[in-house]
Amino acid sequence: MSTATDVLVLGSGIGGLSLALKAAERSRVLVVTKKQDSDSNTQYAQGGIAAVFDPSDSFRAHERDTLRTGAGLCDEAVVRQVVREGPERVRELMALGVGFNRTSRGLALGREGGHSKRRIVHASDFTGRAIELALLARVRAHPRIRLLENRLAVDLILDSRLRRRRSGGRDACWGVYALDRASGRIAPITARVTVLATGGSGKVYLYTTNPDVATGDGLAMAYRAGAAVADLEFVQFHPTCLYHPEAKSFLLSEALRGEGAVLRTLDGTRFMPRVHRDAELAPRDVVARAIDREMKRRGEPHVLLDISHRPAARVRARFPNIVAALRRYGLDLTREPVPVVPAAHYQCGGVRAGLDGRTGIDGLLAVGEVARTGLHGANRLASNSLLEAVVGAHHAAAAALDRVTRVGRVPRAQPWSARGTRRPLETVVFDHHWDAVRRVMWDLVGIVRTDRRLALAARQLDVLAEEIERDYRATRLSPDLIELRNIAQVGRLIVAAARRRPESRGLHANLDHPRPRAAWARSIVLRRGRLERRAAATL
Repeated sequence: MSTATDVLVLGSGIGGLSLALKAAERSRVLVVTKKQDSDSNTQYAQGGIAAVFDPSDSFRAHERDTLRTGAGLCDEAVVRQVVREGPERVRELMALGVGFNRTSRGLALGREGGHSKRRIVHASDFTGRAIELALLARVRAHPRIRLLENRLAVDLILDSRLRRRRSGGRDACWGVYALDRASGRIAPITARVTVLATGGSGKVYLYTTNPDVATGDGLAMAYRAGAAVADLEFVQFHPTCLYHPEAKSFLLSEALRGEGAVLRTLDGTRFMPRVHRDAELAPRDVVARAIDREMKRRGEPHVLLDISHRPAARVRARFPNIVAALRRYGLDLTREPVPVVPAAHYQCGGVRAGLDGRTGIDGLLAVGEVARTGLHGANRLASNSLLEAVVGAHHAAAAALDRVTRVGRVPRAQPWSARGTRRPLETVVFDHHWDAVRRVMWDLVGIVRTDRRLALAARQLDVLAEEIERDYRATRLSPDLIELRNIAQVGRLIVAAARRRPESRGLHANLDHPRPRAAWARSIVLRRGRLERRAAATL
């Protein structure tokens, strides 16, 4: 049985929920999330939102820091607009009930890597959770917003597939086919506007700070639908993920280094001062590569993050969530160094979209981490991600309402057909492919790359993708198979983009091309068709 709405939002992070609240002022909104409503990368964002509030700071300084970190690939107009709207969007979050930390002089501001000033607005060390809970409370209470949990989008409903043609040379999106996790049934959800707010793709890698939901679903669906994707070679690895056998994807906020934490090798040697003039407060790509280099040079499994030299009471007050979590693993941040390693964290590229979310497909918008707006370029400045999400959601809500007023009747979608498919005889092959895709990405397409590793990754992922696609066509769909198909697709796109950039820039470090080249100060854009033809030729 199909469901219909005006605005369909896929994802329940800060971007999706912010847009839903603004679009609901004049339309019906349905928010669909693949698991529970609070499962999103926003929930796990410890740091905060970068915005100019300190009198000694300036928009120009924030813009300069963003552009420098982006290594020549940022869209300067987008950077300027996002930075200058930041304070107003933060005030809107405060009006919605987000309790950011304050001092007697106003908002408490932290500092993180790449920032020349203190400008990180935060709610202790669980800013993302504070924002998520405040927005969810408003969304649940809104009479024109419906929230549907445990629905996993399978693919977009396109005009070209419904009518067997394209109107005016551009395709249009009319919703998604979504799988109900409880019943296993797939049904269409139609809408005048579909918003991808699906977050990132950290689960493409074996080790990540992201939650299990971050399987690149929106990116993969948009690419299959014909939308352009860009800058996917730039994957940000968070430098400090907890290294512990019982810990899963627990990161130690960059704000720790902003408050004086330092990085040491296992013998206690501090190494960042000889790497970069800003030492531990260098941009994330610099810090992550330095840690990776020290681990490989010394043959050590991790490095140490040390803030034990700072007053214990101050550390506990600033980072209560981190201190409590580490205590569960028998670690005391205030008294001893903590073992850390880099892990996949944030995709700087995504579906090519304007700041208002518009993509190359009519009726399809993208906001937040899934979108490539031009803000981040080749490397994301810390805490610019939540900022981009709220600014983008503000403009995308206006774009959504504009389309709602212009579009009349939504075409009727055909029921999902499972004809000719069968239940899987065993799941061991799916499990193998899950591990294989993520291992290939971690071993061959990680923090540092080479031409040979990338070529090998491309060949292996092509074979895996062919096997996965065969299962997708022949097997009754399950959440695991849908997500497996998506991570394989996204992995191939990351590799394809990385192979097309014969230089090192920002987050893309290639030992065979160690320096940036002026001729490559441009984005790598991928569209469906060319990649598939190349893969077919190699099989």
